[in-house]
Amino acid sequence: METKKVAIVGYSRIPFARINTAYADLGNQELLEASLNGLINKYQLQGKLLGEVAGGAVIKHISESNLIRESVMNTALDPATPACDLQQACDTGIEAAVYIGNKIALGQIESGIACGVEAMSNIPFESAPELRKALLKANKEKSAFGKLKQLLTPRLKDWMPIPYKGQEPKTGLVMGGHTEITAKYYHISREEQDELALKSHQNMAKAYDEGFFDDMIIPAFGLQQDNNLRRDTSLEKLSQLKPAFDKANGTLTAGNSTPFTDGASSILLASEEWAQANNLPILAYITFSEVAGIEYVENKQNLLLAPVFAADRMLKKAGMSLEDFDYYEIHEAFAAQVLATIKIWENDELAKKFGLEKALGKIDRNKLNVKGGSLAVAHPFAATGGRIIGTLAKLLHEKGSGKGYISICAARGQGVTMILEK
Repeated sequence: METKKVAIVGYSRIPFARINTAYADLGNQELLEASLNGLINKYQLQGKLLGEVAGGAVIKHISESNLIRESVMNTALDPATPACDLQQACDTGIEAAVYIGNKIALGQIESGIACGVEAMSNIPFESAPELRKALLKANKEKSAFGKLKQLLTPRLKDWMPIPYKGQEPKTGLVMGGHTEITAKYYHISREEQDELALKSHQNMAKAYDEGFFDDMIIPAFGLQQDNNLRRDTSLEKLSQLKPAFDKANGTLTAGNSTPFTDGASSILLASEEWAQANNLPILAYITFSEVAGIEYVENKQNLLLAPVFAADRMLKKAGMSLEDFDYYEIHEAFAAQVLATIKIWENDELAKKFGLEKALGKIDRNKLNVKGGSLAVAHPFAATGGRIIGTLAKLLHEKGSGKGYISICAARGQGVTMILEK
């Protein structure tokens, strides 16, 4: 069976905002609809029946089990456009693109949208099991006295909401705690991490000044630009920040780690025929992608290193080396995670410890996250994939040719890589 080429023909996202700032009172659906409507208006998709819309949020309310379909029905797309929710932690946005892309490649659909959203300011709280049981029993009671009796059963502490902590259930550590172990294990210094963070902010500030994001970001809810960008940061300022996870001996800080973030992004994918029929330029093609998992319970330093395996498999299938790319977009969940991953890819001895035949090649640092990365723009979990795909597609389109490499790590020891070509 001959497969079709998968083209990236459009992108749109809203500005990303640090938790409890510009989008403090907004939920997943409101943020996602803003991104989708931006895409629809930009590419004149009003009334269009698309093949499918796929995406998700890492953290959702119980009422958001059909988040993507509900959001689509509140846009100007043909309401008959189907939609589905996906979730793979921080890989969600890029896996949504793989899902839509595979359907296009197989000829099942001609066009689709991959999207992702995260409203961390509006995440649900957990409740104690005792409180939940009491509320369910109270709901069944007929009389007011019976309801009151059940509601008096839980202890006072059971009424306290349990906030989101982001811990890995099998280790009890948050992602930053695992990455502290990674930094120590691979001897990633504080200075290296701060230098990467500074470069991320500098590159993004320059990209804003050059107008690179003018057609990519749709102002929303009073916010014009990503509000995590720190134009005035410096190595001196970054060096003064205290460790965030290992208070005594840590090297990860608020400056070289991403904060909780709100935001949404959308990517329009299509076959070449659909793009041509709708007078849309082909920005780039998705040609290869690979997802991998890694053991991280016994080897706690491994949590965010699954892209090591994903890259090896993908590059073998593509017949490429890590050196064969014009741009590299590596998600900066933490500076230490980026530096450790690159160190393994580039070092024969470390690569072989992961079962790889040899190092995968070298990365030219001048080609890495050239318009800024997650440390500058911040990281709304499910929306990061769409942001990165859109940025890389535009870079390749402006260049007129070339290859781009994407790597994103994720919770639960997973990671995804992707190749875009023009």
